[in-house]
Amino acid sequence: MIKLDIVNRVAERTGVPKMKAEQAVDALFHSMKEALSRGERIELRGFGVFVVKPRKRGVGRNPRTGEEVAIPSGKTIRFKPGKELQAHGFDSEHDEGDHDDDQNSSDSAADSHGGDATRPPEF
Repeated sequence: MIKLDIVNRVAERTGVPKMKAEQAVDALFHSMKEALSRGERIELRGFGVFVVKPRKRGVGRNPRTGEEVAIPSGKTIRFKPGKELQAHGFDSEHDEGDHDDDQNSSDSAADSHGGDATRPPEF
């Protein structure tokens, strides 16, 4: 699903014109981005929680050359599904298990992705 699909569904369910639905979706995403960039937690009851967590610095590898690359510390966004999503088969146990393994090293995207260059955006 892409943003356009969300806009279309909002327009269908509410009966508002697509232009107004797009403005509402844009405003929602803008507010969420601002809150996350300030390090705030976003809790949507029944849906889930977005939290900003610190990511420790580490060492990765350039996949082409194998050269070690320093990965700076930063922040990453984590999502934990709410009870209603879990009832539909979206389970947070796998995500929590990953964090338990990372407790001794670091809670970073680089660790959970093997240190490669495909990491979530920093704020």
